[in-house]
Amino acid sequence: MHYRPLLATLLVAAAGLPKGIVYAATANELGRHSTDVVRGVNLGGLFVLEPWITPSLFSEWEHLPQSPVVDEWSYCAVLGKPECMRRLNNHWATWVQESDISTLASLNINTLRIPIGYWALAPALSEPYIQGQIPYLRRILDWAAAYNLRVILDLHGVPGSQNGFDNSGRRGEISWPKRPSDIQQSLDSLAVLARLANEHRSVAAIQAVNEPANWGVSKGGITQYYLQAYQVVKSIAPRITLVFHDAFLPVSEWSELVPSNMTGSYLDTHIYHVFTEESLGLSNELHLAKACADGEKLGQFNTHSPVICGEFSLATTDCAKWLNGFQRGSRWDGTYLTTRSISPGGTCAGLEDMSNWGSDKRVFMRNFAMAQLQAYEKANGWIFWNFKTETADSWNYIKLAQAGIIPNPLIGSAFGICPT
Repeated sequence: MHYRPLLATLLVAAAGLPKGIVYAATANELGRHSTDVVRGVNLGGLFVLEPWITPSLFSEWEHLPQSPVVDEWSYCAVLGKPECMRRLNNHWATWVQESDISTLASLNINTLRIPIGYWALAPALSEPYIQGQIPYLRRILDWAAAYNLRVILDLHGVPGSQNGFDNSGRRGEISWPKRPSDIQQSLDSLAVLARLANEHRSVAAIQAVNEPANWGVSKGGITQYYLQAYQVVKSIAPRITLVFHDAFLPVSEWSELVPSNMTGSYLDTHIYHVFTEESLGLSNELHLAKACADGEKLGQFNTHSPVICGEFSLATTDCAKWLNGFQRGSRWDGTYLTTRSISPGGTCAGLEDMSNWGSDKRVFMRNFAMAQLQAYEKANGWIFWNFKTETADSWNYIKLAQAGIIPNPLIGSAFGICPT
């Protein structure tokens, strides 16, 4: 890849970021106050492309028998850097607007989680990715400060991919832990984020890596990386909270993943009801029961270490177009992996369009929202995925909240869906 560790330092300097500045702690940090519940949204689909969030960016390849474009890596590889730069600069300039941040603040959101890939921070210039994200990121950080929102900077993609999903930047093989240079490049990316945090007071936390897959990366390897990440970030920005994902491991293994001596850190878990046949087959009542049960587990572990649910949605089907990957179908209608549909009707048609939801569906969705908010506030809070989408309404926080399906104000303990 011709990656040079010095490149990260040069990129920081080029972005005008100060080095070695340490600010006093502020009230923005996660967990500074024991009553400070995280109520947030993810700004997904901005600096890491996901075809299902913004299908318009990928639609020109939709009808090819086997598309050469499935993720951000291949998007830029096929278009070439000049055209990719033109398209993504337009995307970065328009996908998140100040009006979105203002709207979220008016809906009583207090936290933004911003996914970003290593290629924006410590790139290997021989790769197809393009750079230019930092000025747009800094603009959002300034908006967050203006509206009194705190920010989690989330290293969402690392070199070689930590999970093989398109949301890592490159779909396919999990090769991140195989080369020491990839780990170093990831740590250099965190150093850039830490220096950004020193300049922007809205940054409260940095996530070491999003969703490392325990089936492709050993638990010991993940723990070792978390220790290194903690040391790198704290050496540059001591006030910053570190966030560590649970690597899809069960609650019984969480305490082994993050050593207890890493103070000022949070554990992040992601809870969805759509990526297994078992969860897709739940009745409405069982979806509510599962949410409440998950909250009990999080609340119990929260006494050991602070926990947030860093991703969840109101989806109970995987019918959002390309949710399982570009040109891939859904389990719900039997077009992905399985040969049978989960749905008795066998169709996804119209399910993600809120205008098709009847009164019973809306009542359930509101109850499902309240159950999850109440449940995850038994720990330290929640961050919805996503702030908005082009077509997938059960994943669109702003649209759901403006329709009254997600309640406002956001006080989980007042909802009364889960047993107290």
